[in-house]
Amino acid sequence: MGLLVTSDAVVEREDTFDWFCETVSSDVMPVTLSSRNTADFRAGITYMDLGVVRLSAMACSPVVSRRTSSHVRRGDPEHLQLALITQGDFRISQRGTESVITGGLVLTDTSRPSEGECAGGQIESVVLQIPRQALALGSDRVDRLLAQNLAADAGTGAILADFLKSVLARGPDCRLEELRGVGAVALDLATAFLAQQLGDPGQAPAEARAQEALQRIYRFIEHNLGDPDLTPRMIADRHNMSMRRLYALFGDQPLTIAARIRQSRLERAHADLASAELSGQPVQTIAARWGFSSATGFSRAFRETYGISPTEHRAASLVPPRHAMHRNSARHAHQRAPLGPRFSSGDTALA
Repeated sequence: MGLLVTSDAVVEREDTFDWFCETVSSDVMPVTLSSRNTADFRAGITYMDLGVVRLSAMACSPVVSRRTSSHVRRGDPEHLQLALITQGDFRISQRGTESVITGGLVLTDTSRPSEGECAGGQIESVVLQIPRQALALGSDRVDRLLAQNLAADAGTGAILADFLKSVLARGPDCRLEELRGVGAVALDLATAFLAQQLGDPGQAPAEARAQEALQRIYRFIEHNLGDPDLTPRMIADRHNMSMRRLYALFGDQPLTIAARIRQSRLERAHADLASAELSGQPVQTIAARWGFSSATGFSRAFRETYGISPTEHRAASLVPPRHAMHRNSARHAHQRAPLGPRFSSGDTALA
């Protein structure tokens, strides 16, 4: 996780454009980028992991982006990208719709070809990357919003825009578990905004309503993983539904609800054990943080899932490869120390 790097905080180098192309294609999605002036190209990209969603801040010189069917086949994160432009104008074309975004937000789909252009001057944007399966709205309905100029100067659009900028400014001061909660809020706000653009969310088909209930339960699980009393019965009671209804929601999911809770807890513990910042905390402390009350049970479940013990995983994760420092320094040589986001009082939330 890092802070927003604006375009004037990036060192000018002859290979900045090549670095930018490589970074976007490998870390975001495969695309072809072109610019009229690659020699003086300036750019910066920062990512913030919010758990269920990811927030990106990007600044760059004028550039044209093309994503073809070939690019989609080569790599597709299956994300919806809700972009907020904070400086510059953005032209986007997707699914037969073309818009020039001079104010508002814009939604795009990584699973479809698209073309975008930042032609006037430098562009700065904030992008919320939402997994398709995490959005509790029907795909057919959401597709109608692609490449549309969505207003962000009033109502839920303005609330969402202000929230995203606030996360960029304050997020680096939050703990990892706090950021996951922030991600759930961001997803809820984005869902509410898109549902408002589509009309009365109560008109959503039964399948979409079921997906919305399922996503609410997923977010509840993520918020309460540290509670050892988190069980299917507790979840059903908190959501005012029967156990039969709860199990029906998970009927066509890859994991049962109990398995989902177990997997999510193990994933969080797995990540924390690999964190240098938490290396001083005992393994059992980390296990308890994620709802494991038994050290023996945690160790057994961890080994069954990952093939090694928690202690072995921690030891292996905290020994960096010999070439890592050289590789990382070369990759990030284009950036100075990250700066905080700078939005002037005259900025309007764009996409």
